[in-house]
Amino acid sequence: MKKLLTGLLAAFALATAQAEEIKFGAMPLGSIWYVFAASFSKHITPALPPGSKLDIIARGGGISNPIIVNEKKADVALANVVTSVWAMDGEADIYKGKKYTEIRSLLGGLNEIFLVGMLSEDYIKRTGNDSLEKALTSKNPPRVIMKPAGSTVPPSVRLLFEGLGLTFDKYKAAGGQIIQIAVGQIPSMMRDGRADLYFESASPGHPATVEASTTVAVRFLDLPEKSLAHMAKNGLKVVSMPVHFKGQHGPVKAVDFGTNLIVHKDMPEITAYAITRAVIENRDTIVADNKAMQNFVANEAWKPENNGIPLHPGAIRYYKEKGWFK
Repeated sequence: MKKLLTGLLAAFALATAQAEEIKFGAMPLGSIWYVFAASFSKHITPALPPGSKLDIIARGGGISNPIIVNEKKADVALANVVTSVWAMDGEADIYKGKKYTEIRSLLGGLNEIFLVGMLSEDYIKRTGNDSLEKALTSKNPPRVIMKPAGSTVPPSVRLLFEGLGLTFDKYKAAGGQIIQIAVGQIPSMMRDGRADLYFESASPGHPATVEASTTVAVRFLDLPEKSLAHMAKNGLKVVSMPVHFKGQHGPVKAVDFGTNLIVHKDMPEITAYAITRAVIENRDTIVADNKAMQNFVANEAWKPENNGIPLHPGAIRYYKEKGWFK
């Protein structure tokens, strides 16, 4: 009875509240986060006060989305758990010591996002370097390709390099190349033989990873043990990625960035509550539209390890009503 009454009061409060215009930070068109945002919006918009609108921001990424939420340029955004933590802490190399402390999480564990390395079979055949450590520290270093700044990939690869005693500058001085380019162009550069090693933040069905691995002979390789140890010390979760792509001969050692949904701490509690409730209670429909979220467990969305940063009070209120949050 108490839960029913609480729900009715929340519904009444939303129905009588002023209409809102919500800006939803995602990534560019064609990205998996844009698809996620579009799917969420179908359920979030009806849960807001009558007349409310939700606009998806078709830019951004794991590094920049915590900033735009902190600066109130977006009301809600998808983010990586690890970059949310880095942003709050003011991680020196990425956030230059500036702490973005006004972000809060609504829910996490949406999907796993793995940092993976795909080495071309042509390069392996030419050099005999059949592991990432051999390749990156050899006298014939591969031409590395990845997304530009703003993505979680470059700083994570930098940590991978550091675990091997490398920096990007040292790598280039030893004859290596590091190409940073828009994700849509990467598969064609791999096909044309203009790059040898592709680092990506991949989840099942990730478009560029699927295209590269099905149109180019590549081999997914374990991240080096030395790199994994260094990355774990810097907030990345060491995991094993199951077989999701052509070119995988079995599970590979990787790291998981995690995905959460963040807002500004000043978001009204009732709005944060409504958004949280809309996503959690439509979990099955959302997952049916987004297979990459098939491991999203609704009653674990509140857990600290799935969020990295403090929860918004509106989210806590919802989880307490469900009896999950202790």
